[in-house]
Amino acid sequence: MSSNVSYLTPEGMKKLKDELDHLIGVERPNISKMIAEARDKGDLSENAEYDAAKDAQGLLELRISKLEEVVRNARLLDETRVDTSKVQILSKVKIRNLKTKTEMQYIIVSESEADLKAGKISINTPIAQGLLGKTIGDSVEITVPSGNISFEIIEIGRY
Repeated sequence: MSSNVSYLTPEGMKKLKDELDHLIGVERPNISKMIAEARDKGDLSENAEYDAAKDAQGLLELRISKLEEVVRNARLLDETRVDTSKVQILSKVKIRNLKTKTEMQYIIVSESEADLKAGKISINTPIAQGLLGKTIGDSVEITVPSGNISFEIIEIGRY
């Protein structure tokens, strides 16, 4: 397996561990039960329920494996130690679109904590990548799928 480091908040780590506990403690036994019930129905070579349960088990085990890797390689971030002089992970950034004058605010988080509805964007997005290392007053042009957009950073704070 790869050793990609994920930087998480304590809240993000708890969420991942809770999901992992649910998958292992609830979902895994449910799928085992489904497989056992399908196996009891006879000929496995023509048993669609058995095949579906085995496929679900494979997907579940893959999800568990990925979550375990993220948790194993995670590093917890202390929000109180975020440097607000420049944009970095866990920065709350207010930007202004220079063309439309629209203001937006994002919090830059790890990929596993991203939630656009909550204003949390992954550090791997083009917008976050374009903002990293910039300071208040900097203008930056970011290439997004719809084209290039110019932004000005108007505020940087802590998450």
